[in-house]
Amino acid sequence: MKLASLKEGGRDGTLVVVSRDLTHAVKATGIAPTLQAALDDWSSAAPRLNALSDALNAGSANGAFKLDVAALAAPLPRAYEFVDGSAYLPHVERVRKARGAEVPASFYTDPLMYQATSAGFLGPHDDVVVPSEDFGIDLEAEVVVVTDDVPMSATPAQASEHIQLVGLINDVSLRGLIPGELAKGFGFLQSKPRSALSPVLVTPDELGEVWQGDKLHLPMRTWLNGQWFGEAECGVDMQFSFAELVAHVAKTRPLTAGTLVGSGTIANQDTSKGASCLAEQRTVETLRDGKPSTPFLKFGDTLRIDVTDAAGASIFGAIEQRIVGKA
Repeated sequence: MKLASLKEGGRDGTLVVVSRDLTHAVKATGIAPTLQAALDDWSSAAPRLNALSDALNAGSANGAFKLDVAALAAPLPRAYEFVDGSAYLPHVERVRKARGAEVPASFYTDPLMYQATSAGFLGPHDDVVVPSEDFGIDLEAEVVVVTDDVPMSATPAQASEHIQLVGLINDVSLRGLIPGELAKGFGFLQSKPRSALSPVLVTPDELGEVWQGDKLHLPMRTWLNGQWFGEAECGVDMQFSFAELVAHVAKTRPLTAGTLVGSGTIANQDTSKGASCLAEQRTVETLRDGKPSTPFLKFGDTLRIDVTDAAGASIFGAIEQRIVGKA
């Protein structure tokens, strides 16, 4: 099934079930008022939401309406926790090579992760508002999963059972602020503003054979200002599966239902497939030409992030955003 939230009913939106082809929806308020409420009682809510999804896709759901993506908030307008990884080590390897540094051996066995902001997520078509172009505005096209309650010290096999939803995220980064923050030794803060989620989140069973080994096996397609930018393969060169990432987070603490875990920027050893963030593209240029030539995003620039099935149909809906200055 596919789930989304309308921009109504308060900060956490109104839960709707969305048809497989993303054309219609039906409110699910008789089951749960919000997606967070559904996740809090997932074992009870999920079967009922699935039944509503079946009815919607069969054309028999009462109250179904035509879906307007512009009316959607992020599926989870705010969440208790968002932890982001860097599971695609080709990106890490190239970045470190560009500055003459080795990749520590531990990076191949111990995931790179950080605590991200979760107090609010942008809707799939919301503007990205940034105070200054000088901050080095970048997109990061990633896959994200959402869990129900995960017990402390869950193994990867156990963590896999707690991955309930899959989607896309634009993890906005301000590259000009990152070096100074990391130099303090305390991690990201100002350099990581609010991210944007895809229009819908999808249950793993809905993905079928393209969800294997707790990884999404499809290309991540990105466009900047209407021009193709990249289509890196999500299922290739991912050092750690989502089950391993979730287990890593839960090593010393339980995770609350509604926790989001991100993959990090999709990146492959094969750079001919383009990139999923500007920092990656600039690193490739630096290694090839001695300096980067692709600029960071400017006010007025647009971006599009999407994943499509074999027939070319969007699975999660596209993230389409414009970069704007703070009024």
